[in-house]
Amino acid sequence: MLRTVGLLAVVALGLSVAHTKVNKHKPWIETSYHGVITENTDIVLLDPPLVALDKDAPIPYAGEICAFNIHGLEAPFEAVVLNGTSGEGQLRARGLVDCELQKEYTFIIQAHDCGSGPGGTEGKKSHKAVVHIQVNDVNEFAPVFREPQYRAAVTEGKIYDSILQVEATDQDCSPQYSQICNYQIITTNTPFAIDRNGNIRNTEKLSYDRQQQYEIQVTAWDCGQKRALHSVPVCIDVKPVCKPGWQGWNKRVDYEPGTGSKQLFPKMHLETCGGLLSSVRTTVELQTSHIGKGCDRETYSEKSLQKLCGASSGSTDLLPAPSTATNWTASLVTDSGRDSDLIFRFEGHQAAKIPDWVVPQNLTDQFTIATWMKHGPSPGLRAEKETLLCNSDKTEMNRHHYSLYVHNCRLVFLLRRDFTQVDTFRPAEFHWKLEQICDKEWHYYVINVEFPVVTLYVDGVTYDPYLVTDDWPIHPSQIDVQLTVGACWQGDNDPISSSPMPLQFTQYFRGSLSGLTIRPGKIESQKVISCLQACKEGLDINSLESLDKNIKFHFNPAQSILVMEGEDLENMNAAVRKVSYINSRQFPTPGIRRLHISTAVQCFGEDTCITIPDIDAVVMVLQPSEPRITITGVERLSWPASDLREPGGIALFQDLHIISTVTRADATAHDTAHRPGVLEEIIHNLDYCDILVLGEELRLGQESLQLQRSALLGKHLDATNSTSGVDSMSNYEQVIRQVHYSNWQPGQVTERRFRLTCSELNGRYTSNEFNLEVSVLHNSEAGEHISHMVAPPQYMQVVHHPSMIHDLFPSHSVPSAATVVIVMCIAALVVVVVLGIYRIHLTHQQEVKFAEMAKETDTTWDDSALTITVNPMEVGGMYPLDVSDGKDAVEPSSPQC
Repeated sequence: MLRTVGLLAVVALGLSVAHTKVNKHKPWIETSYHGVITENTDIVLLDPPLVALDKDAPIPYAGEICAFNIHGLEAPFEAVVLNGTSGEGQLRARGLVDCELQKEYTFIIQAHDCGSGPGGTEGKKSHKAVVHIQVNDVNEFAPVFREPQYRAAVTEGKIYDSILQVEATDQDCSPQYSQICNYQIITTNTPFAIDRNGNIRNTEKLSYDRQQQYEIQVTAWDCGQKRALHSVPVCIDVKPVCKPGWQGWNKRVDYEPGTGSKQLFPKMHLETCGGLLSSVRTTVELQTSHIGKGCDRETYSEKSLQKLCGASSGSTDLLPAPSTATNWTASLVTDSGRDSDLIFRFEGHQAAKIPDWVVPQNLTDQFTIATWMKHGPSPGLRAEKETLLCNSDKTEMNRHHYSLYVHNCRLVFLLRRDFTQVDTFRPAEFHWKLEQICDKEWHYYVINVEFPVVTLYVDGVTYDPYLVTDDWPIHPSQIDVQLTVGACWQGDNDPISSSPMPLQFTQYFRGSLSGLTIRPGKIESQKVISCLQACKEGLDINSLESLDKNIKFHFNPAQSILVMEGEDLENMNAAVRKVSYINSRQFPTPGIRRLHISTAVQCFGEDTCITIPDIDAVVMVLQPSEPRITITGVERLSWPASDLREPGGIALFQDLHIISTVTRADATAHDTAHRPGVLEEIIHNLDYCDILVLGEELRLGQESLQLQRSALLGKHLDATNSTSGVDSMSNYEQVIRQVHYSNWQPGQVTERRFRLTCSELNGRYTSNEFNLEVSVLHNSEAGEHISHMVAPPQYMQVVHHPSMIHDLFPSHSVPSAATVVIVMCIAALVVVVVLGIYRIHLTHQQEVKFAEMAKETDTTWDDSALTITVNPMEVGGMYPLDVSDGKDAVEPSSPQC
């Protein structure tokens, strides 16, 4: 037993000695490693692979690899042993690796064997190997431009190789993904291109007049074909090549009616490009040929304007609106509208014969002919005479006593005297050669004749004839004369043939006429002529007192042309900035007014000087707030028949009121698109009011509308059945309130109905139709009524317009007791009998008294002026009574101009 134990002890000792000598070798690895890892992953691909060898293998522990140690704690990697026997290992990232933070890593690695036993004691380390790891990039970032926007300026007319360069960057770490490989302009139809480096150039010459600024959008791609998330705007301003001319002006200027004078060019200045100028001459022209007769005038009738301007009475309108009384213009071509006076167009084959009763056949030594005319050059090489007005023999011969005609763009006035007036060689033809005659624009022509002196006014300016031809007087004869408009009457016979030639017109006029009037026996003053043609709109100079004294300026009579001249450029610029537009009409015609500015300059000591281009702009007159004319008052009256037989009759419109309102936007409202309307009362004139009789026509000799002469004193109003006048609404109220209705035989009438309408600007704005009903109470009704003293008089009962609804009289209760009723009825019967007898007697006395008053020559009531003329062509029995001062008759059945 002891022997065996001793042997075992020896063996154990031998094993212990042998074990201490097992782990003889250190592990072996490569001296360097190169690895690659893609960012956002954790596996490193090493070259060569991570393998540790140990010569002690296959001895357990000593020949096995237990670990790989990394020296460098900052390195975010770790090495793990995949197989200790074979020594395979793997390099991993401890977290996500970001290439943008660090592209490469270098650290030391060592391999450890397992030592001499399970506890890893006496383990050996390999030599230190260097590990280089490169982080591969992922295209995770898009290009971003360095600037939020780019701006550059170019001069027009040049081609640039590079206007500017845009630059984008990419945060990716690799050259492939961080470099910008392409730029592109994504705005279509632009005259620009961009290269791979971001240089922008223009592909065509740019024009400042065509477009002053371009805005294009540019994008970029990196080399991994990732596009920028946001494009960048590039603004390219086009600068003009310095060209002499006006700068800083707007092509459109809006004008709000009622705002007075408004500057047209508040920031305009003249660019001379360094040229030294000795003088500047600028002409500003307001072109309004499309507005009425060449400007925005008040569109009242010609006769109303003559009264407003203080013209002499006795003027006759040769081209009135067609009507039953003035039917000679019915065949003429008219171009009329509610916003302009009546215009007659003559196209070379229209003419009108004026009735003999309109104008005296022989004019005196003093008379005036006036007309608006628009005329252009005559067609054809051989221009013939174009007659506006002609007074010639009616039959047998063709002598022209006086005429006004156009020939070769010359205005000629012919005036042949009779032998009964003068028997010597005297002036007979007066010639004027003016540009206005054939410029196709409206002009106002007035010929004042104080024989032998003849004066022509064109737009208020006097022109002397350039040629006066003398002639003998006309031989006396018993032949009547014919006055014509638009041609001359040919009344002679054919001298060769024995058969008479048919009577016909000749020398037709081609153009437009309006307001052709003749005033025998008196000439018109220049002040009145200027007033009649005065324009309500024109050019003006704002702050005239601040204008430099060295600036010379001149307006034409219509103030449509302004000429300014000066030597100092800055003073001239300041003067042009003061040019304004003004329209004094309360309700101007809306629309455009064209402006034309031409400039001529002189330079110091140079044969050639700079040229300033003309400029064109427009003034846009905005739509005025249209007035609403409202007539209110009593709408129903009841009158005893006896009151209608009174000399003064009854007043129809004692409680009449005429107001005018406009709806304006509420300036306090924030939402300008939906501002509530604010009603505002305004004051303006009226030009006529018509009183129409509705239903059965007035009986001649029995009924009448009357107006006192004194009611018209101090006012621009007349009262006839076919006139109008321009006056204030208050004056119209006063006059209409004094219109009375009389009926000398009221027994045949139970009621009368009247309609009142008023107008402003020749019917452009009309009032509501105010209807008045008058009930006629006969004696029995009146007597029965008067017996009821406790009740309000029924013949004075009033009912107001809905807008003025209120009770004028309090209501009264009627006694309910039967006895009271019986007593009242008996009393009423007695009163009726007595009152009936009294009124029969009173009526007889009033009729006798009124008949005597009617015979007096100077009657208090102007009855004849208000007589209603019965016209069988009128519809519905409506007969107008116009309270006014000179408007031509407007029949109710025809539209008003």
